[in-house]
Amino acid sequence: MSAAHDLFGGGVAVITGAGAGIGAGLARYAARELGMTVVLADVDTTAITALRTELQQQGAHALDVACDVRDPDAVERLAETTLSEAGPVRLLVNNAGVEQFGYLWDTPVANWERLVTINISGVFHGVRAFLPRMMADPGRSWVWNLSSVGGVSAGPLQAPYIMSKHAVLALTECLHQEVELAGHGHHVHVQAVLPGAVTSNIFESAGAVDDGDVTAAEDHRSAMLQIKAQAMDPLDAARVFFDQAAAQEFYLLSQPFVADAMAARADTLLHRRPPHLPRGEFSVPAP
Repeated sequence: MSAAHDLFGGGVAVITGAGAGIGAGLARYAARELGMTVVLADVDTTAITALRTELQQQGAHALDVACDVRDPDAVERLAETTLSEAGPVRLLVNNAGVEQFGYLWDTPVANWERLVTINISGVFHGVRAFLPRMMADPGRSWVWNLSSVGGVSAGPLQAPYIMSKHAVLALTECLHQEVELAGHGHHVHVQAVLPGAVTSNIFESAGAVDDGDVTAAEDHRSAMLQIKAQAMDPLDAARVFFDQAAAQEFYLLSQPFVADAMAARADTLLHRRPPHLPRGEFSVPAP
């Protein structure tokens, strides 16, 4: 058996945004390969019901719970339901997230507020609802917060999303320190997940702009959809994340180019260079 199976096998995993993409990939891998009981949380109840049925038909243990991570009371109910119906949580994955394309000044206020409350506040609500329970339990447990390669880089026409992923990364780094400071670092492990290009529907469902340069926003969506064709399968990404987590890494990276982006970011800050327009693979095509 793998180290990941030894650590996570048989435990309970709660995954927000489990209806598609990385969330669904993590759920399938955790349930089928590690024998975990998975609690599937999402606003898309049709998707998580279908995934629960799929996993149960394969002999896995799964529970689906409708949950909007923007609502702290809903996330608290998710924690209560998980404890009563599945048991103590071994792995919490704060994964739910949305995208936004277009110039920042063209971004609709409603889209901005929706993205911030899902991508940032949703992680906070997950931590606040689950972490005290996990710290009170003597068993080992893990908290994974989903940042992104965008959390260690900058790029145009995705400013709200990239900002949110920088915020999640900073939140997670601070949380790692706070858990240690509070005396729980020996049994509660906080880790930051930084996917690169992993197949999902986040680009198709990304927010658009109503006014201003609509063409720029939609051209960027098209460019991102071209990247999707080269993206990593979510199951393969899940395997990488679990293996790195078992190796006690803090930054869980889907692909080597994420580490390259981290190095480039560090070099930019070290030499105080101004941000430049990215070119090449997984970047904005030249106009």
